[in-house]
This record gives sequence, structure tokens and C-alpha cells, in this order.
Amino acid sequence: MLSLRPLLPVLLAVVLAGPAGTTLPARAADAVADGIETSRTGRQIAPGIRLESYDRLEADRWLRIDELRVELGGSGGVRAEYLGGHGPATVGDTAARHRAGPGRRVVAAVNGDFFDIRGTGAPLGPGLGGGKLLHSAASGPGAAPAVGFGADGTGRVLRIGLDGSVTLPGGAVRPLIGYNAARPASGGLSAYTADHPGAQLPAVGIAVPVRDGRVTAAAASVRGPARRRRPAPGTTLLTAPAGGASAAELAALRPGDAVAVAARALPDAGPVPAAAVGGREALVVAGIPQDHDGEPNNAAAPRTAVGFSRDGRRLRILTVDGRQRDSGGLTLTELGRMMHRLGAYEALNLDGGGSSTLLAALSGATALTLENSPSDGRQRPVPNGLVLTAPAGSGRTTGYRIEPAGSSAEDLTRVFPGLTRTLTATGYDALLGPAPEAPVWSADGAGTVDAAGVFHAVRAGRATAHARRATAHGALPLQVLGPLTRIRPTPARIGLAEPGEKAGFRLIGYDAQGAAAVVEPRDVALEFDRSRWNVTEDGRGGFTVTALVPRATGRLHATVRAATVRAAAVRGAAAVRGATAVSGPSVDIPLGVGLETLPLADLADAAAWTGPGAVPAEGHAGAGLALDLPRAAGRASAAAPRPLPVPELARSLTLWVGGDGSGARPAVELTDADGAAVTVSGPVADWTGWREVTLVLPATAQPPLTVTRLSAKAGSGPGRVVLDTLGARTPPTGPAAEPVVRDPIVATGAGVRAKPWRFAVEPPGGSRAGDGDAGADFVLTGADGPEFVHRGVRFLPLDTTEPTLGGGGLHRMRALRKALAATAREPATGALAVVRAHAPVTVDRKETALTAQLLAEFRRTTGKRAAVITLGAPGFTAGRSEGVLSVAAPRTGRTVVGVDAFAPADWLAVRPAS
Repeated sequence: MLSLRPLLPVLLAVVLAGPAGTTLPARAADAVADGIETSRTGRQIAPGIRLESYDRLEADRWLRIDELRVELGGSGGVRAEYLGGHGPATVGDTAARHRAGPGRRVVAAVNGDFFDIRGTGAPLGPGLGGGKLLHSAASGPGAAPAVGFGADGTGRVLRIGLDGSVTLPGGAVRPLIGYNAARPASGGLSAYTADHPGAQLPAVGIAVPVRDGRVTAAAASVRGPARRRRPAPGTTLLTAPAGGASAAELAALRPGDAVAVAARALPDAGPVPAAAVGGREALVVAGIPQDHDGEPNNAAAPRTAVGFSRDGRRLRILTVDGRQRDSGGLTLTELGRMMHRLGAYEALNLDGGGSSTLLAALSGATALTLENSPSDGRQRPVPNGLVLTAPAGSGRTTGYRIEPAGSSAEDLTRVFPGLTRTLTATGYDALLGPAPEAPVWSADGAGTVDAAGVFHAVRAGRATAHARRATAHGALPLQVLGPLTRIRPTPARIGLAEPGEKAGFRLIGYDAQGAAAVVEPRDVALEFDRSRWNVTEDGRGGFTVTALVPRATGRLHATVRAATVRAAAVRGAAAVRGATAVSGPSVDIPLGVGLETLPLADLADAAAWTGPGAVPAEGHAGAGLALDLPRAAGRASAAAPRPLPVPELARSLTLWVGGDGSGARPAVELTDADGAAVTVSGPVADWTGWREVTLVLPATAQPPLTVTRLSAKAGSGPGRVVLDTLGARTPPTGPAAEPVVRDPIVATGAGVRAKPWRFAVEPPGGSRAGDGDAGADFVLTGADGPEFVHRGVRFLPLDTTEPTLGGGGLHRMRALRKALAATAREPATGALAVVRAHAPVTVDRKETALTAQLLAEFRRTTGKRAAVITLGAPGFTAGRSEGVLSVAAPRTGRTVVGVDAFAPADWLAVRPAS
């Protein structure tokens, strides 16, 4: 999923004032010194707690980071507490059940310790809650790393061991080796109680229950480790490995025998914390970031970290997304440097990977919101974590948080004249806690708001929606765009596999300048076959389509109900007079249900597939491709003679596989829309003869996908597989309707010559003359030259030969920011033109989106013009998005562009190559 957080004024200030980081506060500037911070959002969670979320572009990856900044032990009354229960659960579910105590509420939560993921599900480190030891480390009574919080609220990184004993009848005292530990000690006594945080107890040898200081049942004879039930509250289960001296002592106990079990936390220094959660690697020690290079856990991955200031009063909780195209994660060494830059004097690494999860409250909300993007695509069940609680507040409304109803994935603060936007107002008290009083709505500027909180746009311009109750007030700025000119569905087609399956879509509208906004369902009329499909509003600004039959195709016709409004200026809450609802833009959305197999390659051209171990062979039906695997675990592969595009809605691939019983495993290798590698593997071919296998495409792969190679991995010995007839299982929707939009900047030769001056674009080797029928001042043949200014336009060539995640994106963004700043401060420069070569693989989608967003922000804030000129494109196109013009010049012919950098309307006129 493409993620690009909204740009904030602080980022815009960076763009317009100079190179990256020059206007940020000193610490923030230091924190982003190695890369570029591309966007940032922030909000207050509660007094003393703030969430900062930001994206960064490094030389080799994108990063998406969420950071909780917490003041501990201060007037805000914030506390960090142990979060956990009986067995793994998602952080969200566990936080919803957490008892914050009288007069307090849960405001944030994060995952905690590493855990026995393939066994008991219990944490591997120590844990304390309410000043009580809940579990010791899995490795025995020795001290293990943890983050702890004292009774005064302050925190520290420490090591916590187990100080435990068992007093047997007659007074003999034995050490307690483990207490609710994830794994039993190899020797000695361990104890388990109802506080055990795992899904189940570990397999233990002999076990004796103790309650109120007395044995309640004799030990059953055992020969080896066995699973035990979780003890009831108040009962302690003493265990020992079978066959040792400790087992013999437990076996000698009888019901009624007096046995005392004591267990307490033993910190390496200082008082016992009131709450603590285990971790693993030290990231910052005494103000020095640690070097973990060469260690096994030092690969780039999703991360969760906790750090403290030197006095323990400032807490930093950080999650970094990873294993995603939008965020590559950090190594431990990099994470330590980042925590140090953010002010941590001590920091500890908590569990990462798919466990990394951060939730925080919205003002006035009763439930927490997931802030990061877990790499599993959903929250992973984990055994424990940290939860932040704060005073609950009075419940009396002091303000309102207003937001558009719908998904946060789109900017819903925009709307078109004559259309609507549904708003919600959530009341909050002085401590940002829930306050349920309903507001009275009003609006000023370019629209009105009705009593239900629905904003009605009247005319292009700015508007502000207000929610009030007595002295409580909230406001939301809104932008009414120009009149709606066209709509586009996203996705463009809906393909479903079977009856009952659902899929969603939204309608995105555009004005004449290419500014976009979601069109809400209330403003749309739908026409479709109701016997085959059910279409409903999804409550988030879009629609849900449900298949009713097993196999069908069709089209859904969507028309905007009211696309224009005639109205005089409206003030306050006055009614809109003279409004006329007319039929607006429409679009058809192809629908399909059922799966059909579309051929991708019959492998009749097997001889053209080249690679180690690849040879033509007799296939299932005609020619086939054999992959010879000469040794155990060896690989063979064959590159396709040409890329094979996969239908965009394909769910899976099919492949005929001829096996010889050797256990080889075939695979299909693809690239996604960003050029990233995707491999889908088939089953182990332990059969002899032919079978058709299905290879499911991962839902996280970004379409369109392209097959590049077929491969196989050998089993335990040499072998051969023969492959034939590759297909794709796809819903039968038919093509999407793409409206032809001719942008006004596409002009005749006369229109181009009407501009004050001209330049031309042509492929390398063409004429460099500045004359001819175009009368061009100069000719662009590449994007590798220096930056220059010509007659009011700053031209910025950006070299696109280096991949975004190979350093190219970082270099290009730095150059773009510098050019934006220079253009903004030069009175004689009215426009910036970015010049780049067509490079859809090396320049990824996120860099392209960021470039467009920076140029759009520049245009809106400075009033100057912006354009992107792409050289060597497959064909000619011209258009605009958010007022930024775009021209793609083809690989052949000469494209001539007329220019007026200070024109009141379109500043470019383009004559396509002939």
C-alpha cells in the first residue's frame, strides 16, 4: 500500500527556505541528517503525551516512523504500565481490556517483549505489573534486560533477575529457578501461577500444586515432560524436570505438607520497578549508541524501541515499519543511532518484525487507533506490551475534533461545488478525554453545514466548518475546488471470485486543474443489475460490491447527481438559494464474478527461455520446458524471452508440472509495479507424471505484475521438472473504460507560436538548431545537463538512471527542494520545469507521488507555475494534476512547447510530435 503522509507547513518551510532540515528545530534537524524527512504529522494524545509520525527517504529505503514523546512523572499524570493477560492477543484487544484504575484511562499502547512464538507464546524476558513480579526470564534466575518504571513514574533501562525460594517441610530451602517463565529450567524448581502470560504452560516433568502454603495434591508419576493446565487463581504449581533431585523432593510431598514459595524481582541496581517489560538488545548505553554490526538480529526489519532521557522523565517509544516497499525497516545499529538522535540516554530494543504495533488515542475517542503499519498486514497476537494511562478528565466538553467521515487514506477536506462532505464532531474535555455532548454546526466561506454535520459546497474557495456547544468549539478548514469535470473509479474494475465475496471502490472527482477529491455516495446515482450484484455504501465515503451469483459479467454506471450549483455568495448558515441539481459526470465500472484461466505462455517457444539447467522437452501438450537440477538444494531457472504481463485482477497462476518424484519445487518469478521481485512457489513435486498446480499471488504485491522467469529448487537430491502452459486465474470483467481527456495545453502550431518563446524536445541525435518552423530557443535531448534559468523558467534536469532506493531518489529530492527554494525567492522566475527521462522502473511510485506533492504545494503557496517534462516516453501525453502541468514527449519526432512563465492562464502550449 502506497503511503505518503500529508505535507505540513513545517515541511513546506523546509522546501521554501532551503535545503533539507534548515528550518527544523535543532534536534529534529539532527534526527534527519542522514536522509530527508518527506512528511510529518503530529497530535497531542493527552497532557504530557504527543505522537509524531513522519516519513523519511534514505539512500536505500523509505522509512515510516511513529514516535510517542512522553513526559513521565510530571503534572500530566502519565503512567506506563505492564500490558498483558493470559496468552497472546493483539495489542488493541489487550489495551481495550486493560483496567486503568479509578479516574484514569488508556491513551496509548505498544507491543513488548520477544516471546516463545512457536511454543507457549509466553514472553522470554521478565515482567512486573503493579509492583508485583509476573514472570521471570526464560533463561533462569539471572538478570535479563528490561525497561522499568518506578512508583514516581520515571523510567530506566535495567536488568531484572529472580530472587526466589521454596521452603520444604522440615525447613529445607531450595532456590527457585524460574517463575512463570516461558521455558522451564533444565534443573531445579520452577513455579507457575494464574499470572502465566503464555497461551499454555510449557511441558514440565513432575508437578505439585500448592495453595495457601499447603500441598493440595501429590505429584503424579511421569516419565518425561508433559503439558499442565494453568493453575487456578491462588494456586502455585511447583515443577521440576523428571529424574533429578528436585523431582524426588517434589515426589515426596503429600497433601497438607507445608510448602512456602517466594518470588520477587531482583534489579541490578535501584529500587524494584512498579512496572517492567523485557527486551533484548541495548541500543543506547550511557548516551552512546551501540554497534551491533555482525550480530544475527542486525538486518533491516520492523522495529519497536523504548528510550529514556538521562533523568528518566522523558520517554520515547518508537516503531519503524519494515518489510514493506513503503518502509524498509532499520538495523539495530541504525535504530540505536536514531534513538540517540531523538535524545535517548538509554534505549532498549523490544520485539520487532510482525509484532511491532503502536496504538494511540484521538482526542475525545473511547478506543485507540492503530498508528503504524504492521508487516503482517494486521496486528499480530503478542503476550505483553506497555500501556500508557492518563487522568480521565471531567467529561465536560471544552472542544471538538472535527474530521470528515471516511478513510484516512484520502484527503477528504476537499469537495466540489454542489456536492457534499459528511463531517463528524467528537467532543473532548480539558484532558482530551471523551465528552459526549452533541454540537451545533455552522460554516463560513464557500459553503454551509446542516444540522446533521453535512457540509454543502456552494462555490470554489475556502470554507471553515464549526462545531460549538457553549464555550466549546472546534473548526475544520475545507477547500471547495473548481467545478467537477470528470470522475474516475478506484479501482477501475471489480473482480470477485464467488458469490458472497465483497470488494470496495471509491469515486474520485477532478476539476479542470486536475485537483482531486472523493465524491460521496449521497451525491451519486448507481445503475446495475440488482439480480447479480448488491452495492451498498461502506460508511467511509465509498461503496461495497457483493456478488450474488456464481458467474456473471456486467457494468455499474455511476452518475454524479448534482454537479453544479448556481448560487450567490452565501454567508453563515443561510440557505442556498437558486440551487439547480443537474446530471453530472458519469463513469462505467466493469464487474465480474467467477474465475477463468487466461493463457500467459504455452511454452511452445521453450528454446527461447534461457538459463542454467533449462532445456526444451516434451510437455503436457506439445513442447515444454525442462529444468535439470544436478544436486540437492540446487536451483535451475529460465528467463522469459519477453516479459509476460499478468492480468491485473488475477488471483493465482496455474502451471502444468511434470514431476519425477525427486521433490523439486517449481516457482514463478515476477516483478511488481515498482520493479520489486515477487516469487510464488508451487508445491513440492513428489509425484511422477503431470499435474496442474495453482500458485496463489500475494495480496501485498503491487499490480501490474509481470512474469520474468520460471525456476525450481531441488529436493534432497538431483532431479528434473518439466513445465508447460502457464495461465492466470482471473475474474472475467472486461476492460475498464478510460475517458479520453484532451488537455487545453495541447495546441496547434499557431497556438504554440502565440507564446512569447518556445523550446523543443526531441530524441538524442536530432537537430540541435534553434530555428526551423518552431523557432525554438533551444532543444532538450536529455535530462543529464545542468540546471539553468531561461526567460523566467528554471529548468531542473533530474537524472533518472539511478534507482530511487539506490540513492537516486535522495539525490533527486535534495535537488528538487533546492530548486523549489530558489524559484520561490526569485522575483524574475515565474515557473519551475522538472525535466526527467522516462524511467518507470528506476523511479518508484512513492518518489513520483512525492515529487507531484511538492510541486503542488509550491504552486499553491507561491502562486508560481510548475511542470514535469518527461523525455523518451512511449507516446505523447499532456495533462495536469493539482495545477501542475505534465508533458510526456515521445521517443520519436519533435515536440514543441510554447512558454509564457507569467501567463494568467496556462503558461505552456504544446504541439505534439508529428
